[in-house]
Order: sequence, then C-alpha cells, then structure tokens
Amino acid sequence: MSKLILLVEDNASDEKLALLAFKKCGVPHEMIVARDGADALDYVFATGKYLGRDPAVRPSLILLDLKLPRISGLEVLRRLRASAETKLLPVVVLTASGEDEDLTRSYALGANAYVRKPVDFVEFSEAAKVLGVFWLRFNELAPTVRGT
Repeated sequence: MSKLILLVEDNASDEKLALLAFKKCGVPHEMIVARDGADALDYVFATGKYLGRDPAVRPSLILLDLKLPRISGLEVLRRLRASAETKLLPVVVLTASGEDEDLTRSYALGANAYVRKPVDFVEFSEAAKVLGVFWLRFNELAPTVRGT
C-alpha cells in the first residue's frame, strides 16, 4: 500500500534531491510537494487551491523545512499541532538550519524528529531511506482525531 508524504521545501535543488532519494528508499509512496508554508497548510487543511481535495486523506508523513517563504516551518508546525485533526500527524523537520534555537523550538512545538539535511547526495539518500523505512513501513499512525 502506497503512503503519502508531504514534502514542504522551497529550494528546488533540495526538492529534487529529496524526490530522488525517497524514490530510491524502496518504500511505496506518493510525494506531494508544497513550496511554502501557506501552500502546505492549504494542502493539509484542504483550503485555497486544494479546496476540492478530500481532507480525510492525510499524509502519513510531513517533511518540513523551517526557512520557508510566506509562513515559516515553525509556524506551520504550530498550526498543525493546534488543530485536533492534525495534531498527531508525524512531522519530521528536515532542514539545513544549524541553529540550536530552531532545534529547541521544533521539539517544543511538537516535531517528531529533527534531521539536518546532509549536503552530500549519498548521505542524503541514506537519510531518506532510513526515514522512509521507519516512518512509512514500521511506524503505526495514530488514529484520526475529529474536531475539538
């Protein structure tokens, strides 16, 4: 069974790297790409250009960059955790940020994991494989929570 990954990434090179790396991970999945925080929230909550999308179809995993245009990754994470419908979605922060404050705030806001993007493709591919295998094959998703 194919799982859905939402990749929230504004850097075209990192997007291509992630798509290639996850393609090689060996876990069946579909990858949706949002290029900024507002687009990610619209996708998850089925608003804006995603208004006709079935909001019950949730990603199995969200890979979230922090330094995004329009709405930051930390704000996206805060809004996901503030909603009963999305507070249990697995969110892995996948960022180039080396700032300790970003690490601390990500976990404080409810990130499930924080991974610094390796620059090298081989390392990035290995990180993607590990993430894919764990989050898509072995991890059990929490049941969907409705309304607050």
